[in-house]
Amino acid sequence: MSKVSIRKANENDTPLILNFIKQLSIYEKLPNEVTADVQTLHKSLFVEQNAKVIFIMEGEKEVGFALYFYNFSTFTGKKGLYLEDLFVLEEYRGKGYGKKLLAYLADIAVKEDCSRFEWIVLDWNTPSIEFYKSFGAFPLDDWTVFRLHKENLNLLAKQNTL
Repeated sequence: MSKVSIRKANENDTPLILNFIKQLSIYEKLPNEVTADVQTLHKSLFVEQNAKVIFIMEGEKEVGFALYFYNFSTFTGKKGLYLEDLFVLEEYRGKGYGKKLLAYLADIAVKEDCSRFEWIVLDWNTPSIEFYKSFGAFPLDDWTVFRLHKENLNLLAKQNTL
């Protein structure tokens, strides 16, 4: 059996990260939503350091990834760890790799005294929802995510008179 490990992404992994993002977008039925390119990801991840990426490895092969960053809770006065993306290649699912990635990130959150570890899941994604619930994660049914992007974001920004 191949050795399983987790490694941090480096700058040379940027095309691989983009590939995982594109595969995730297909799984989530949103392939036309990906506008990121290698240059943008490189700048965001490795120059500006806006987020971090880890890979789960089976032997020498990257078979899944997680992209995360830190947010902040005013209620607790502490940072939180926010999981933006988690994806395991289809042929490697069912081996516990997703849970290993989550456990690794939970360990980071505990060691760094984060008050929360959060993520969003599409409401139709029952397999993932059940998977998350299986280890004690729970949905925040009383919160609604709002989003501004593209033209509406620009319209609101133009109203800034300060």
